Amino acid sequence: MAGKIKSITKPKLSLNILSAEDVRKIHEATLEIIETVGVKFPLGRALDIWQAHGAKVDRATAVVRVPRGVIKSALRLAPSVYTLAALDKTLDLPLDGNHVYVGTDGCGVEVIDIRTGERRRSCLQDVAEIARVADYLEEIAFHWVPVSAQDCSARTRGLHELLAIWKNSAKHVQTESIYTEHEARGAVEMASVLAGGRNALRQRPLLSIMNCTVSPLAQDSGSLEAALVGAEAGLPVGFMSMCSCASTGPATLAGNLAVANAEVLSALALIELAYPGAPVFYAAAQTVMDLRSGAYTGGGPEDFLFGAASNVLAKFYNLPLSVGSFATGAKEPNWQAGVENSLSTFMASVAMSDMLLGAGLLNGSTIWSYEQMIMDCEIFGIIAKMMEGIVVDDEHLALEAIREVGPGGTYLMHDHTLRHMRELWVNSLMDRRPYSEWEKKKDGARTWALERARKILETHRPPPLDPKLEAELQRIIDAIENK
Repeated sequence: MAGKIKSITKPKLSLNILSAEDVRKIHEATLEIIETVGVKFPLGRALDIWQAHGAKVDRATAVVRVPRGVIKSALRLAPSVYTLAALDKTLDLPLDGNHVYVGTDGCGVEVIDIRTGERRRSCLQDVAEIARVADYLEEIAFHWVPVSAQDCSARTRGLHELLAIWKNSAKHVQTESIYTEHEARGAVEMASVLAGGRNALRQRPLLSIMNCTVSPLAQDSGSLEAALVGAEAGLPVGFMSMCSCASTGPATLAGNLAVANAEVLSALALIELAYPGAPVFYAAAQTVMDLRSGAYTGGGPEDFLFGAASNVLAKFYNLPLSVGSFATGAKEPNWQAGVENSLSTFMASVAMSDMLLGAGLLNGSTIWSYEQMIMDCEIFGIIAKMMEGIVVDDEHLALEAIREVGPGGTYLMHDHTLRHMRELWVNSLMDRRPYSEWEKKKDGARTWALERARKILETHRPPPLDPKLEAELQRIIDAIENK
């Protein structure tokens, strides 16, 4: 399989969630925050870059206050269109504003075992097996490192995860678990080996790096180091805010958007000042605090609105967007997971977000479920079909067929039906059986999803990496491990 990618391309449906005036107000509030409140950058190199470009830098607190003109000029340097490359060139993903792609999510720390059904700590084998199943599924266009390889050394864990995925899939890989300089340099070296050299990697970035901000209004030092290393090598780099209403962000949605926007834009501007023209992307996964427990919600109407609104902001800055979708707060694949993942993905898709993250994870991105992964693919398939809209032309109006069939006839065997029947969506997991047939087995989507995942894992064998390349990648990891 793994020779096709399902994406939403140039859809007919659209959504208006923020007016031009709304966007202007959020933009101006964002620049005001960066210029007067400031953002914390706890890395000496970052502070040096800001100071060299006219920002007010407080070395004691690591807070920088940046004139709005500097932010605007820096962001204009970022390319609006580029491609996420894959080992298999036919699986490349153009980020051009005309496609919506789905990826797995990360970095979960527990797995519902595909064989026993028991919940346990995640390990490196899980990373490899999830990658193999994802490689087969056409709905999964790229990999986020899905779970943490907790049986590997923390010093090189992120590199072991990358190798496990590259050994099991030819699709693009995006990691959010590289957040030290030494791992970032190792990742660049590994990707360079696969690409055929540093220059080749710059032309075809097989790897992209996601980093998270620290809400409110702060960055992480290790993530900044990793991002700067990646950008220097030409890898696409993104920063994601997970600002939460009423805890790490204002209780109001507009205020939350402004704070998150300040976090993301300030980080991307730093990258552009350090490496003008570096490919960067906007990322967001805002949520709200549960007002009863104070917990992270991982789903709800505010999350759905944030997903769509973030796309409007990213388009305003001419930046590709990676947005949290799926990744339900449900504890198991159930009605809550279906509602949250359907609505979050629909809102993000209809706004044409470039990259949707979250397929396969439960409990707010902490527990991996193969059942949920397969069910999320079904959800995306439904939404992708809806996004096609309705084609209205002479052929699709079918007047000739209507005349020939006439009143009381049937279209079942008509040539027009044979020509177009494959345009209709066909379910894999939705239960459309007669009630009497269902009553005999009383099985359904969860059973079928797990069976399908098991079958894929047992039968799908992606082309292996060249043994010499694999050995070289392992050598890079070992060298860093032994330092």
